[in-house]
Amino acid sequence: QVRFVESGGGLVHPGESLRLSCVASGFLFTSKAMAWYRQSPGKEREKIIGIDNISHTFGLADSVAGRFFISRDDNKNTVYLQMNALTPEDTATYYCNAPSLAPQAGWGQGTQVIVDA
Repeated sequence: QVRFVESGGGLVHPGESLRLSCVASGFLFTSKAMAWYRQSPGKEREKIIGIDNISHTFGLADSVAGRFFISRDDNKNTVYLQMNALTPEDTATYYCNAPSLAPQAGWGQGTQVIVDA
């Protein structure tokens, strides 16, 4: 069974940083590109950044370019999202998934990020 467990969210002030983690299971992690998605209140879920199976970044959304960075540790079946210079517009629930498996594989519970002065 494919499973994603996101963590690391919280309440931060504008300009601060957070690092999110996502542990994946139920498929061959090393063979799959991974991505981070987010869903803000009242909006659809959007993909913001991805990483292929040889750690090349792709699909970087303009809204996070230069501030968000993705990485992966294949030994831990984990993908990370380093978020810097956070703004209130980054407030959302963040999810990870493998683009080739989504949305059929389902979604984890996500991790909530709130950026508030």
